[in-house]
This record gives sequence, C-alpha cells and structure tokens, in this order.
Amino acid sequence: MASNSLLSLNFTPKYSKIPSKHLFSFPHSFPLQYIISNKRQFPQAAVASIPYQPINIDYLEDEFSGHGVSFESVGNLCVAKMSLENRSTASLMLPHGLITSYKAPMWHGGTLELLHTSVSEGDDGDAVIQGGVSLAFTCVTEAFSWSPTTWSLCDIRGNASDSIQIELIASDSEDNVEVKYIISLEEDILSSELVVVNSRLASLEIMGAVVSHLTVSTPDATYAIGLEGSDFFNRHPFESNFSIVPPQLGQNKGEVGSAWGQNVFKGLLFGTNARKENDADEVEMMGEEKDNYKQLNEEMSRIYTSAPRNVTVIDRGRRNSVILGRAGFEELYMYSPGSSQESYSKYSYVCVGLSALLNPIVLAPQDVWKGRQLLHNPNL
Repeated sequence: MASNSLLSLNFTPKYSKIPSKHLFSFPHSFPLQYIISNKRQFPQAAVASIPYQPINIDYLEDEFSGHGVSFESVGNLCVAKMSLENRSTASLMLPHGLITSYKAPMWHGGTLELLHTSVSEGDDGDAVIQGGVSLAFTCVTEAFSWSPTTWSLCDIRGNASDSIQIELIASDSEDNVEVKYIISLEEDILSSELVVVNSRLASLEIMGAVVSHLTVSTPDATYAIGLEGSDFFNRHPFESNFSIVPPQLGQNKGEVGSAWGQNVFKGLLFGTNARKENDADEVEMMGEEKDNYKQLNEEMSRIYTSAPRNVTVIDRGRRNSVILGRAGFEELYMYSPGSSQESYSKYSYVCVGLSALLNPIVLAPQDVWKGRQLLHNPNL
C-alpha cells in the first residue's frame, strides 16, 4: 500500500519563460486557442472534430531534447511520449491533455499497459479517442463559467534516468482563472496534478472529476481493496468528452438531455443552490461499503465520500494491481460496466478517479488550490 507521503504537494514547479504560443505553432503565427462556450460545460464533440493549428514537431524536439520526451504528429494533434530507463512510459495527447497510455514494468520482467483507451471512427470519418486519464471540470461563479479543454505546453523538466514532468497551462479569456496541469512520470508512479489560481474578486467553485480508465481482463476478476466502511452515493455514470460508457447506459441515464444531464448542466451554470434543488434526481441512495475486498463484477457507479486516500485495484486475471492515491479531492469516483459486457472488449475496464461532484471545491478570491492523483505501480 502506498504511503501518504506519496501524496505530498510540497514541490514548487519552475515555469518556462518561453511564450507558450511558440510551443504550439510555427514562429510568428497566432497562438493556438479554442474559445469555450459558457453554455456547454462538458462538450460531447469527437476529439478530432475541432480544427487545430498544426504543431511544430521539429521545434518541440529541438527545444526539449534531453528530457526523455519524444513527439509524434497525429494529424493536427501531437503525442508526447515520456520514457524512463526502467521502461516506464506514458503518452500524452496535445493539446487535449488526455493521457492515452501508461506502461509499467511488472514483476515478471515485462511491461503492462495499465490504461484503457478506445479509438473508433466518428460520424464524419475522423478518429474518436476515449478513455485514458482525462480532466473534466468547470470553474463557476453566479456570473462566470469556464472549462479548460485546450492546453498549451509550458515546460518539460527532468530526465530519462530519474523522472519527467510535462507542464501544461490553460486560462479563461480574461486571464482571471489559470490552471496548470502537471503530468509526472517516475519509476513506479504516474501523477496528474492540478493547480488552480483564482485572480478574480469573487470566490470560485470547481466542479468535475479526474477520471482514469484502468484496463482489466474482466470485471469478474477485478477487486477494489480498502473501501470497507466508506460512505457512498449511487449516481449515474459521469460522462465527458473522453468517457467510455456502454451505449445502453448513456441512452437511459447519463446522456445530455436526460434528467441527470439537465441537472448537472443547471448546477454547473447556476451554482450550488440549483444543484441542491436537484440532489434527489441526481443521487439515488446512500450506503456504507461493507466489503473490504469488493468484486467489481456488477454494474456500479458510485461516489465515495469517506474513502481512504489510497485505494488498490487488483486484476487477478492479469495478476497486477494499481494503487490510486489522491490529494485535494474529498470524493472518490468508481464506475464498472459490469460483467455483462464482452471480456477483453472496449468495455473491459473500470473507472476510478478523484471528483468534486457532490460538493464543489470553493476557492477564495486571489487564492490557489492544488489537487493530485497518483497511479502507483506496486508490481516491480
């Protein structure tokens, strides 16, 4: 079990002085931007459906050589691959900030993919990429709403022998809210850290989740360890751009336009009071977890409000485990599509993540908030 020391947020990032617009464009071109509508917090558009300015791969290779990161162009997008000498690797899609792969060394001497990602063809023929580790959250006040979905590369630090950090940054159109997203790859850890700076004169609410799709052999062989005694709410599956949810669930429960989707939209747009008015529709029941070795073979979607800071997911089929650690978030989100889905298919995964869905994180004016997720590989 990982110790709480793994979750410390004491390090101070060093930020690049290079203007971020040059990192995602050819010199002297306009900075890469995507203006987010305040009326749609979790857009359902396919990943490849938004036109992006081509990323200058040669510039990135020259600027960040020697850090253990390589870059590959995929259409108008870019994949940054982090590689350590112990064979741990992680892949990050830019400018979306989606972590599509985390391969970790195992006890048997090989490596194993720990994240589940799906690539399919959209209605317009473009690729639709879902799964992995993704961010889906919104910053709101009564008069303001903004969701970071497009990120600029700010800096890369470290080296292949020790650890690598990639730092991304996003801000609202008035630069009053800034979010830094720092992805760190260590020998046995992949971490995702958020730093939110509120420069507004009003308090800010942060609502959403950091969701990780962990690939598993079958839900029948998958267990969550350490949840006994934790209070939970049953809730419809959380959906965002990168969520993988079986279609029958999306049609009946979580799709935009359903009762749950409308309530989340209303709550995000109009604040805490509106969310409280709709709690009865969003949350089905509350209970206490009775099983410390919980099998994830049945369809479930829960938010645990008193879970321990470290929870272990064991896949007995692939004989590996992952420890999920969290800091800054009080809620733990867990979703399993259940064993009714075909084994080793698109739905052979469980979702675990950090959330602020039942109770938003409140950030005072001129204040800073930090949150962090750790995926720890104990299989070395």
